[in-house]
Amino acid sequence: MDNGTLLSILMGIIIAGGLIYVLFFQSKKDNNSTKTIVAGTNALQLQAYERLILLVDRIALPNVISRIPNDGLSARELQLVLCKIIKDEFDHNVTQQIYVSPEAWNAVKNLKEKNLLIINQIGSSINDHSSGFDLQKRLLHYLMDEPKANLQELVSEALAFEAKKHL
Repeated sequence: MDNGTLLSILMGIIIAGGLIYVLFFQSKKDNNSTKTIVAGTNALQLQAYERLILLVDRIALPNVISRIPNDGLSARELQLVLCKIIKDEFDHNVTQQIYVSPEAWNAVKNLKEKNLLIINQIGSSINDHSSGFDLQKRLLHYLMDEPKANLQELVSEALAFEAKKHL
């Protein structure tokens, strides 16, 4: 074998070894990047579920009602304030839907809609001269008389169950 052939074989081995080295470590690096992305995605999903559980607590009717001071508001004014608070809280967290399952998001959305429906139905059933305190009383009595009306606990449990899947 002449020196030219030997040099060509040696160069081929070096190039092949270099390619194998690069491919192996690049593959390992890509695998680590994928693991990092998955871990980051799981963290974002867990944060989203946390935020939605907090949202559910904040838009629960007893909690919304207790946050508003009864400073001489009429029933209609209180009805508008309660609805605005719920809508604002929901709108503030609307982007969380991209991190959670469609079922989880629909549960939160349905809770919001049901709470608005309850407020508006009871608000429209009392006379125009009623006070905000009258509306508060009627809402709280309704929630006590209709335990199924308060979906907050059920939605919170569903969100917590889904969040645990990402741990």
